[in-house]
Amino acid sequence: MPELPEVETTRRGIAPYLEGQRVTRVIVRERRLRWPIPEDLDIRLSGQRIEAVERRAKYLLIRAESGSLISHLGMSGSLRLVECGLPAAKHEHVDIELESGLALRYTDPRRFGALLWSQAPLEHVLLSKLGPEPLTDLFDGERLFQLSRGRAMAIKPFIMDNAVVVGVGNIYASEALFAAGIDPRREAGTVSRARYVKLAGEIKRILAHAIERGGTTLRDFVGGDGQPGYFQQELFVYGRGGEFCKVCGSTLREVKLGQRASVYCPRCQR
Repeated sequence: MPELPEVETTRRGIAPYLEGQRVTRVIVRERRLRWPIPEDLDIRLSGQRIEAVERRAKYLLIRAESGSLISHLGMSGSLRLVECGLPAAKHEHVDIELESGLALRYTDPRRFGALLWSQAPLEHVLLSKLGPEPLTDLFDGERLFQLSRGRAMAIKPFIMDNAVVVGVGNIYASEALFAAGIDPRREAGTVSRARYVKLAGEIKRILAHAIERGGTTLRDFVGGDGQPGYFQQELFVYGRGGEFCKVCGSTLREVKLGQRASVYCPRCQR
């Protein structure tokens, strides 16, 4: 699933081509995504000028004059720019055509993403209860420490909870915990304030670096320009169960936490 760096990479890739442009037509070939695409999306969006392309957690908000298109890439979705009229391949479900002659094309083989319309997107049920963005001052180690008190759940699913902080998915939670030297199985409520300060700093550092590297290409993800991300080349633990730790040489172990595979180093992480 595309995570926050992949979504931010997509936003940065498409924003310069969308902002200030007027939508001329919306072509919907397949409405059956995770939630059905609104029947009147073409009517609502056509003729509208796109004012901004923003991100909230893993949602892209394409803000027009009378409302916003809320997009989620789901498990395998992507948004990229193509020439208007370019024949659509299988799984290329939606084109948003622009006066520039380009079209924003939404592709989603598994159809688990979303394209929804809202006049108040931040109040939408999908976004209204989300926690703070990880790369802002609203998120820090003190927040993690305070919210973790009395929590018996493992620390990895704790930091992946969108009510705690948004956008820390499986890849980056694994990498941040390794960088902070924290065992992903450890109970969230037993971790000290100092270690949470370290962890919050590593979450910020790793997410920011992954954005600059264009995200992580796993299976289907490419950025808005159609190019892959390169952070995968720098992964320390994610997807490397049974391999050697790049720091100490120990064999990395893999366990299941919250129905997700979690890889950690038994020597570097305590």
